[in-house]
Amino acid sequence: MMFHPGSVWFLLLLPFAALALTRSLRRRSRPVVAFSSLDAVEHAPGGRMARMLRVLPALRVTALVVLVLAIARPVIPSESSRTLVEGVAIELIVDRSDSMRALDFTIDEKRANRLDALKDVAGKFIKGGDGFAGRPNDLVGVIAFARNADSVVPLTLDHGVVLEALDQINFPEDGSEMGTAIGDAVALGVEKLKDAAERANRDGRTRIKSRVLVLLTDGESNAGELTPQEAVVLAKSTDVKIYAIGLGTKGVAQVPIRTPFGTQLQNVPVSIDEKTLTEISTATGGRYFRATDSQSLRGIYETIDALEKSSIEESKLVRYRDLAVETFTIDVPLLGATQFPPVLAITVLLLALECLLAATKLRTLA
Repeated sequence: MMFHPGSVWFLLLLPFAALALTRSLRRRSRPVVAFSSLDAVEHAPGGRMARMLRVLPALRVTALVVLVLAIARPVIPSESSRTLVEGVAIELIVDRSDSMRALDFTIDEKRANRLDALKDVAGKFIKGGDGFAGRPNDLVGVIAFARNADSVVPLTLDHGVVLEALDQINFPEDGSEMGTAIGDAVALGVEKLKDAAERANRDGRTRIKSRVLVLLTDGESNAGELTPQEAVVLAKSTDVKIYAIGLGTKGVAQVPIRTPFGTQLQNVPVSIDEKTLTEISTATGGRYFRATDSQSLRGIYETIDALEKSSIEESKLVRYRDLAVETFTIDVPLLGATQFPPVLAITVLLLALECLLAATKLRTLA
């Protein structure tokens, strides 16, 4: 228990209560009745009722002390904290077209295709580790595309599900899936991000700070219903920022090709529509990057990680139980936790008891 900081100074009135006790104990002038001699009663012991007269000033002073304590507001503080997270909604748009088989990246110093290298760095970007802080407070979703765009996992804080879904993305199985529908993939990503803030706020602790679409592709749009330029109009209308990453070495890249003599590596020209990727990213306030190897891809993710930061705000709320007007509990020996009435009620009871005794059993002539 403590006293409220704004009222504790009222405790300075306590000495006046002590002064009231001193005045009450002083011998007051009483009515005089003439007697010829007081020898017979001068040394007689005082009666029980006469001794109880001291109770009246004690009750009054106690009531004054309790009243001062009530004005000083005895309280029991209860501190609670509320954490508000301002996160980022991040939609990863992953190109899984056949050209992503090109072996111009590395994982642990071993040759790797573009898709596997993308998964490796994206996984670290999401979960953290190897120099990445991770995105624990951010919604992350994944869309994969070739000729068609599909939502692999919706925006979620369950990053374990995201990483598992990301790992399962693979290349097209047959020729009907060949193609690169960048416009459709971007449009689907924008659609998923549109209601991100509403869904995130359902738990009451997360607020979306920004919506980000990270587009990873190694080619140019040659399929789908929407062009990248049409999709970017949707992105701008919903405040979605696009970071586009062009994957692949410049010139040619070695791609494993199936032949009658088995899988063989062939040099294939690299064709990335950097002009379009630059336009759609800068139009939304984002940036375009070119990743020619695993190291540059990692550096790009580090840049995006630094640009799109989530923040945590913790507010502390102190609630006071005001014992002057609220019932309080005290541990009494042998009785345990016992409820007591408010401090103001105790003051009233003490004053009422004094008035009752002064008007009945302890009534005097004075």
